[in-house]
Amino acid sequence: MRSKVFLGALLIVCSMSGVVLATPAEEAELEQLNKIEQELELQREWVKFRWSKASSACHLNFWVNYCLGGARAEYRKELDPIRVQEVAVHETQRKLRESIKNQDDIKRAADRAAPEKAAERAENQREYEEKQKDAAARAADLEQRRKDAPKRAQENKAGTQLD
Repeated sequence: MRSKVFLGALLIVCSMSGVVLATPAEEAELEQLNKIEQELELQREWVKFRWSKASSACHLNFWVNYCLGGARAEYRKELDPIRVQEVAVHETQRKLRESIKNQDDIKRAADRAAPEKAAERAENQREYEEKQKDAAARAADLEQRRKDAPKRAQENKAGTQLD
C-alpha cells in the first residue's frame, strides 16, 4: 500500500512540474520512472500468477464458469490499479523522453550553427572537391594511356628488335 501511495505521489509531482529540467535531472527522473515501471511489472506478474492459480483451482470445481467469473473479477480488481499507474508512468516517461530529445535537437542545431563547425564544413567541402578533381584527372590520364597503348606497343616493338 505504501508503494502505491509513493507511486501516486511521485506521478502527481512529475506530471504537475511544467518546469523544464536540466537533462541530467530529467535522465535521473527517467531512470526512477524505469524502476517504478519494473516494480509495476513485477506486481502485474504476481497478479497474473495468482490468476493462474485461481483458474487452475476453478477447474477442479463442479461450477467452473461461476468460479472463473469470480476469479476473473478478482484479477481485474487487482490489475486495474496497476494498469492506471502504468499508464501514468508511461505518459510521464513519454514527456521526459520528448523533452530530452528536444533539448538534444536544440544542442545539435546550436553546434551546427557554430562558426568553427561552419569553417570545418567549408574545409571538408573544399577537400572533397579537390579529391573529386584529382580522381577526374587520374581517370582522364588512365583513359589517355588506354588510347595511347597501341601506339606505345608499336614503338616498343620497333625499338626492341634483336638483329
